[in-house]
Amino acid sequence: MPILPLLVLAVASPQTPGTEPTDGGLRPLEPMDVFQFEGVASPRVSPTGDIVLYARTGYDVMSDRRRADLWAYDLVKDGARPLLEGVGSAVWAPDGQRIAYVANAGDDGAEIHVMWIDEQRTWQATRLPRSPSSLSWSPDGQRIAFTMGVEREAPKLASLPSPPKGAEWAPPPTVIEEFRYRSDGAGYLEVVDRHVFVVSADGGTPRQLTSGPRDHGGPLVWLDEGTLLLSANLREDREAHPNDSNLFTLDVATKALAPWTEREGPDGNHAFDAGSRTVYWTGFDDRRQGHQQSELSMRTLDGGDARVLTADFDRSIGDVQVDGGQVVFSFVDRGVTKLATWYDGAVVDLGTNLHGSGGGRPYASGSFHIAGGTLAWVGGDPAWPGELHVMRSDDREPRRLTDVNADLKEIVELGPVTEFTAASGADGREVQGWLVLPPGAAPEDELPLLLEIHGGPFLAYGPEFSLELQLYAALGYAVVYGNPRGSTSYGEEFANLIHHAYPSQDYDDLMALVDGAIARTKIDEDRLYVTGGSGGGVLTAWIVGKTKRFAAAVVAKPVINWTSFALTADAYAFFWQYWFPAAPWDDPQHYWERSPLSLVGNVETPTMLLCGEEDYRTPISESEQLFQALKIRGVDTAFVRIPGASHGIARRPSRLIAKVLSVTAWFERYAGEE
Repeated sequence: MPILPLLVLAVASPQTPGTEPTDGGLRPLEPMDVFQFEGVASPRVSPTGDIVLYARTGYDVMSDRRRADLWAYDLVKDGARPLLEGVGSAVWAPDGQRIAYVANAGDDGAEIHVMWIDEQRTWQATRLPRSPSSLSWSPDGQRIAFTMGVEREAPKLASLPSPPKGAEWAPPPTVIEEFRYRSDGAGYLEVVDRHVFVVSADGGTPRQLTSGPRDHGGPLVWLDEGTLLLSANLREDREAHPNDSNLFTLDVATKALAPWTEREGPDGNHAFDAGSRTVYWTGFDDRRQGHQQSELSMRTLDGGDARVLTADFDRSIGDVQVDGGQVVFSFVDRGVTKLATWYDGAVVDLGTNLHGSGGGRPYASGSFHIAGGTLAWVGGDPAWPGELHVMRSDDREPRRLTDVNADLKEIVELGPVTEFTAASGADGREVQGWLVLPPGAAPEDELPLLLEIHGGPFLAYGPEFSLELQLYAALGYAVVYGNPRGSTSYGEEFANLIHHAYPSQDYDDLMALVDGAIARTKIDEDRLYVTGGSGGGVLTAWIVGKTKRFAAAVVAKPVINWTSFALTADAYAFFWQYWFPAAPWDDPQHYWERSPLSLVGNVETPTMLLCGEEDYRTPISESEQLFQALKIRGVDTAFVRIPGASHGIARRPSRLIAKVLSVTAWFERYAGEE
């Protein structure tokens, strides 16, 4: 019985952080509470639809890192139980009795393991030289396909003499000839190519199916017992054109690759419905725009042309899954992640909103899975991290299965989040925003206001739980955030209003959000502050060059000079082609006119810089340029460098706390007279 038709129906001041109970007997959030929050992620439904695996996530105070443990919720017995510590995801075997997952195996490193779910008995199936990923069971449950990096010989430039025995010479030089040689979060890259392997589910020697100096990526989808479907960029000049992948079939016996799609653009995110012998995938014809929406396409194995299903649906398609002939996919609409299906020749919104498991900033997020007539997803509201929900074919309403933060709800009160819209002064376009107030704030309280700007710029904030913004609210700030032009989830035209024009009128949109917040609550306009990271750092630096309205600013991991960024960022093959009309040396004026550094002569606002020292996405040299320029001009400034941090500063909880407290400490310097 299909499930989808049923779903269709169906306060302290900033200077003195407060810990006094609110009127409800609860206290505001405190920095160390970060380690107490838990979340739910990565649901995986068994083939029978009776058991849902999910990751229960949180932060470990001793290791200062995110943790994930695998749990199982039995829908028949209506109960949850822990399965594996330190494992965040697993894939079901077709028989619904086993799962495969990757876990550390001591000296062997990360390996594939198989667990018999009823007995919780495990078996280490591999002993591999590198970590595997993209696990996929064969239809008969006898084999597991996976991808793994295979080392290529590193380039050598010169033969150096060997040092005398016992000598302490300097390390030899590193020779780099690869186009892509470093990546944010990974550092300087080994010379490896990702290839496809297959191994018996009972263990044994893996068999390599692909070869050559090219990556072959997941997901790996079995079309039958002898054929895999995968995504790869096999162009000779692939490193210079990273956005051009196609789908290929791979014959497991002969290792022969054959193209399934042939167009310029990124095809992937594929799923297969065995009953109708139909492949679904996402992609687009590359037009070199800053934002390009992924469309859902389909094609049967029996032949015929590919058919684009969502050409008239002005939203980008995310994750795609199929179950019993029904295709379900995610999309983001006005900051909210939703689920839809292709039903009766049209896109049908299932009325199910997804939410993330909490963390740093409120980016639109969420995960889901469907199998055996059961749909599972992580959903909730802005007040708390998302929880596990399900809808089965015989259910009339969705059910929430978890409440992992029930203990905290008895102690902590979070700031309320409300949505609003504002008309931008640039051209009157509607801009969507959200306002977070300090917990327990009274209507007569005059509050400082913090504008927090998202990165990307082609991303979207939404009504999501955010530890970072809730910490600001607990410290007494009203926080306004939203989606200026360039943000996704409002259609392709809205996102591309900043194509080759970023920053530009998005500045006006952000000022409209500030004015909208002031119109809705009592704000001390002498205590307006602004911050943002990455693309939000770009806009924060642009704002202080355009206005003196803010008492202080914090520019986090920004781009200051588009020319230097385009030639030092890890994704340099992408940025110059998609964000600019030409290479820097062919149109230097365009790069300069969009650079916040061009406005530094106007800056009077006290401005702090914050960046990770191992950030290779927006390298720390960008922050250094603005810091030194402000020093030269005599503007109040400080530079907070986060040792060991990449672009994702808040991935470690102590860094999230350090970021929030550093930002608010800077603002407190410029809080005005009491």
